[in-house]
Formats: sequence, structure tokens, C-alpha cells
Amino acid sequence: MRSQGPVSDTLSLEKLSLRGLGMSLNRRNIAFVLCGLALSAALAIVGARAQSSAPQSPAAPKLAEEQFKNIKVLKGVPADLIFPSMQFITASLGVECEYCHVRGEKGLEFDKDDKKTKVTARKMMEMMFAINKDNFEGHREVTCYSCHRGAADPVAIPLVATEDLKPEAEPTKAPADAKPVLPPADQLLDKYLAAIGGQAALQKVSSRVEKGKIDANGHQLPIEVYAKAPDKRISLMHLPNGDSITAFDGKQGWLSNAGHPHMMSAAENDAVRIDSDFYFASHVKTLFQKFTVVPGEKIDGHDTYLVVGRNEGQPPLRLYLDQQSGLLLRLVRYSETALGRMPTQIDYADFRDADGVKIPYRWTLARPGNRFTIQIDQVQQNVPVDDAKFAPPPPPPPPPDKKPAGQ
Repeated sequence: MRSQGPVSDTLSLEKLSLRGLGMSLNRRNIAFVLCGLALSAALAIVGARAQSSAPQSPAAPKLAEEQFKNIKVLKGVPADLIFPSMQFITASLGVECEYCHVRGEKGLEFDKDDKKTKVTARKMMEMMFAINKDNFEGHREVTCYSCHRGAADPVAIPLVATEDLKPEAEPTKAPADAKPVLPPADQLLDKYLAAIGGQAALQKVSSRVEKGKIDANGHQLPIEVYAKAPDKRISLMHLPNGDSITAFDGKQGWLSNAGHPHMMSAAENDAVRIDSDFYFASHVKTLFQKFTVVPGEKIDGHDTYLVVGRNEGQPPLRLYLDQQSGLLLRLVRYSETALGRMPTQIDYADFRDADGVKIPYRWTLARPGNRFTIQIDQVQQNVPVDDAKFAPPPPPPPPPDKKPAGQ
């Protein structure tokens, strides 16, 4: 974790091995973990066969139909958006991967159409695309969640009243021209930088090593986070069957679960690149073309200003800054899928001084379907961290080719 900035440990948590943890969780609550495991396994297997064993190059990304079998509706979509899109469906309907997909002896068999729910899902995607095309000029205004709201069966009939309605108090009318006077975004972002110690103090720190515990559904695991200026970061969760890793080496993000590495997709790479910016507080004003300020919600009793950063054609970044201290209390970012945006919310707390820079010793990360908290117990700064620590492990050798008949 950098100086009071976002983190992307959510990617690692989705790759946790439940069997290795001995978790006995509600199946719906672990839907995203299951999908994450499926993503890790599928990419490890399909990628080994369909791609070169070398790390991903900046060449044009493969399309879904080029990498996966039996793609019918999502043709033309980049292959690395397929699993995030499936996760969007599970979150929107409150279901698991097996709601649509058949589980075979070796895991989920995504290419099979045995279940009626999968056929229905295709029709629903086509309907959603048509609604947006015919009514909203192709802009994505309607998604799976618009109707399902976390339920497999949308509620089509208004609910009956279960108690007498109480008359609402008349709101106090403010003058027609009375609008909240809000500070400009530049002023709030400058206050945020000053709150954590200021530019000079921030620049004096070039590395950080944090050790603590991650708490997910009541289960605690040790975690280590290494960060190095300007943009390198790795987090390691120590599991019984091997480490779960999320890392960014300054150019490329990668994941690993129990020794199975996976290069991040373009969307994942964008998220982890921001997360790995060691001097995020001093760089944030340069990351977006436009900022707006609106009143924010209360967070743990603290009034906030909401600063929203936007770039054309990209999801926004939402920063909730404490009105009094200026500290960043919450960050919300979004990742694009082919069907809608997936939110990630990070709440920061337990701020302490570390060599003149104020950092959170606790942060809670929440997404649809999962939530976890990291509590840091030990922090060391300006310690040597070799660049090699952030580099991905070498890819596994490709499977041996079968010799042609007669040889």
C-alpha cells in the first residue's frame, strides 16, 4: 500500500483456494471467489494452449471467439473481458457460476449448453443490447442489474403495503438560489496531500514494507505488502497451499495462486497501475482531465466531500475526503465489462504517522459478493527492496506436442 492510496488485493482474494483455507462459507457468499478460481484455472489451461508461453505482448488482444469455444453473443469482445462479464452476471442475479454452467469431473465446462439458464442468459443479453441500441443511442443505460437487483427472478409486480404509511414531514424549503458552497477540487486535493504530510515528506519515502493480517469471513491469514517508488507493488497472502499474489512491476500486473501465474488483462492492469502509484496523493490531479465536487456521505461519523475524476470514455474515480482532516476515507473505482461496470470500494481507517507520512493501518475492500479487511501490524520504510521481487515468475513450459503419426 502506498501513502494513503487505493490497493488491489481484491484480485488476489478472488483466487483464494477455499479448500486450502478450510472455509465453510455460504455458497452464495463465495460466488465471486469461485468465479475467480474458475478464471485462474481457465486462463492457465486455455492460455497455455492458445497463446505463446512468453508474457503478453502489446499486440491486439484476442477476441472471445478466438480464445474460447462456443461464443455466440459476445463475439467481437476482447477475450480478457469474458470472465469479468460473467462475474457481472453472478453479481446482478445473486447466483453462482453453476447456475448456468455444467460442472464436470475437472471443473466447470464453460462451452457446454446443457443448462436452459445459459440459453436464457444469451437471450437476455441480446435483449439488453437491443434495448440500449433502440432507446439510448447505443449507450449502456440498461444492464442485467437494472431488472434483477441481485435476484435470479426479477420482481415484476409492485409490493403491497405491510403497514400504515406515515405522513412525511414537510421539508424545510431553502431559497431558490441557495446552493451548497463547495470547495474546488484542486483545493480539496491539495488539502489531501497536506493531510498525509505534504509533498516534501512524501518524497522522502521511497519504499514501504507492511505486514499484518487479512480477515475474510472470519478467517484470518498473514499478509505482506511491498511497495517501491515510483510504481511497483506486490502483496502476498500466505495460504496453507501456497501464496496468493497480486503484483505490478511498473509495466505489467500479474497474479499467482499456489504457483500458477497469470498476466493481468488490460482492465486489471489499469486498476493495479493506479493502485501501485507510490505517490498517488501528489499525482492524482494529473490522472484525470476533469474533476467535479459534490457533497459526500457520512463515513464512520465523518462528513465528506466527494471528488469525482473523469476521463473521456473511461469509468470515473470517486474520492471521499474528510471535510475536517482532508484524509481520503473512501475510494470507489469501476472496471468495465462487456455488460456493465463492476464497483470496488475501499475504506481507509486507523491512520498513523510513519516517518512523517500519515498512512492507514486498516483498509476494507468490498465488491459485489465479497468483502475483506486488512489490518497492518508492522511498517518499515526506506528499506531495500529488489526490483526482482516484483517480477513475474517464468511461465510454465508449454505442453509437449504430439509427434505426427509414423514418426
